[in-house]
Amino acid sequence: MASDLLLWLICFLAVVSLLGILVYQLMCLSDLEFDYINPFDSASRINAFIVPEFLIHGALGCICLLSGHWLLFLLNVPLAYYHINLYLKKEHLLDVTEIFNLLDREKKYRLAKLAFYLLLFFIVIYKILIAIIVL
Repeated sequence: MASDLLLWLICFLAVVSLLGILVYQLMCLSDLEFDYINPFDSASRINAFIVPEFLIHGALGCICLLSGHWLLFLLNVPLAYYHINLYLKKEHLLDVTEIFNLLDREKKYRLAKLAFYLLLFFIVIYKILIAIIVL
């Protein structure tokens, strides 16, 4: 039972880090929209966190798969597939020259991911509470 709590605490740290990365990316896009930052700085700051976000999300999916939490794993599969597809097509990084044209799309994409990560956050919080009660 203690191992289950440890598993959910690791998942909690992963989801919180994903939320932090995503909020930072949204802040950079908002700063760009209001001209507080130039396009090069915004794109380079966001691009620095895209691959780590993909890796953390992949590790979270692998943890769920290896620990036998199939429903949570299946919940992660569509976004993981989308991330892999973007990476293989080399469309995962923001282009400095196209960032203003894609600003609305990128913000909507990140807001949808924020909703997904918040759903994961609440599921993991619930599972942590259940693990503590059972412990």
